[in-house]
Amino acid sequence: MNPQANLIFITSLLLGTTITISSNHWIMAWTGLEINTLAILPLISKSHHPRAIEAATKYFLTQAAASALVLFSSMTNAWYTGQWDITQLTHPTSSLILTSAIAMKLGLVPFHFWFPEVLQGSPLTTGLLLSTIMKLPPITLLYMTSPSLNPALLTTLAILSTALGGWMGLNQTQIRKILAFSSISHLGWMAIIIIYNPKLTLLNFYMYTLMTATVFLTLNTIKVLKLSTLMTAWTKIPSLNAMLLLTLLSLAGLPPLTGFLPKWLIIQELTKQDMAPAATLISLLSLLSLFFYLRLAYCTTITLPPHTTNHMKQWRTNKSTSMTIAILTTMSVMLLPISPMILTIV
Repeated sequence: MNPQANLIFITSLLLGTTITISSNHWIMAWTGLEINTLAILPLISKSHHPRAIEAATKYFLTQAAASALVLFSSMTNAWYTGQWDITQLTHPTSSLILTSAIAMKLGLVPFHFWFPEVLQGSPLTTGLLLSTIMKLPPITLLYMTSPSLNPALLTTLAILSTALGGWMGLNQTQIRKILAFSSISHLGWMAIIIIYNPKLTLLNFYMYTLMTATVFLTLNTIKVLKLSTLMTAWTKIPSLNAMLLLTLLSLAGLPPLTGFLPKWLIIQELTKQDMAPAATLISLLSLLSLFFYLRLAYCTTITLPPHTTNHMKQWRTNKSTSMTIAILTTMSVMLLPISPMILTIV
């Protein structure tokens, strides 16, 4: 793609996100979401492959439907209460429609079907944008409207998302689809706590963004898209593969690593809110996603394939991203000891 065009699309993406997260009026929030959608479409379909065009079409249709629902929800609320302010969404029907719209935007179960397909049809760098920065505006809208949302509905969506995110990722061989189901599972953890402690949702989102960015950039460096090529990728940059193992385990939420922090705090908060059964259930369901993280980690470093797999040999690595990956990997693995400082910041 033309660098100037690329710059325009990335700038529009940042502009749309900034407009949504800084707006008070529903129309401005909707405008930001629309700019975001239109800016990411060329980035999804830039390879001109039929699968990329299909992914862009699916993404456009889903996001257009979700934006229409956001507009419908805000208009219903304005009709009954006379308020266009985002924080004043008090009408129950409006908050129900908004929850459905945001679930569709994010890819929460049962509106999750588009997300793995779109991620599979996108390049790894666009997949990173879809999994991280594109989730920020809808999560911000949930954060601002959290006092008036329905707790039972969100808890149900969250538990279903964690269950299906883990379950459907089990038999995948395409790494982008595995990361899509991982994203759905993490969104479940964010959705369950947003009513009780919205700041924890944001902390979870930041940590998830950090770890997912590390995984996507690492995979982009070693040029790996499926498990069979991941098995032979350790010969390219062994040290990077070893750190990818730790990042995947951190994404799974294992204790000495960064990814354990948000899960630990969410379980603690749910127990304080007398939701111990929900906390137990969501913790058990995250074991499903732990299985495919372990499988990815196993393929990354431990497996020696009995046969040679045909893949593109890399004789020179991309030096420009190596410092970024080094910093992100260190943060993805070693932030747990400074968790008191993180909590004072958040």
